[in-house]
Amino acid sequence: MGNGLILVNTGDGKGKTTAALGLGLRATGHGMKVLMLQFIKGAWHTGELEAMKRLEPGFRIVQLGLGFIRKEGLPGTPYTDEIIENAKVSWDYAKQEIFSDLYDVVILDEINNMTSYGLLDAEDILAALKERPKRLHVILTGRNAHSKIIELADIVTEMHDIKHCYKKGIKAQKGIEF
Repeated sequence: MGNGLILVNTGDGKGKTTAALGLGLRATGHGMKVLMLQFIKGAWHTGELEAMKRLEPGFRIVQLGLGFIRKEGLPGTPYTDEIIENAKVSWDYAKQEIFSDLYDVVILDEINNMTSYGLLDAEDILAALKERPKRLHVILTGRNAHSKIIELADIVTEMHDIKHCYKKGIKAQKGIEF
């Protein structure tokens, strides 16, 4: 295998995680080992968790997060100690897996949100990406990707929200959003 690539799926539109799952599915079909680490999801039982049970051990998902936490960190509302500690423990676990050399693809789902929220340091992520096993492909998803991560990446895709049913009051749909 050649050099691993760094891919970023960012933007305000839907589909960042879904695109990463699709790439992971493609890689699994080629016999590659894939690990998706979800930095925020954790409270919801999603369809991808059930689907991946059928693909293990070739494709695994590990939920590291505490659920959707953005409201906790709005200006004037600091994050709880639990959220701050979870971010640190999650990133330590991610680095361990990245450097384990057990995988061909590691997906860091919603890690861009974690840097944007100030819960993870972009420089620490950059260092890990630069020092990772050279054959490892890494996909980083989430809104507001850090400019230095975008600069380092080999492929960057930005999803734009042109229209979403949520704005009409239609709630998240099973099989579409989760």
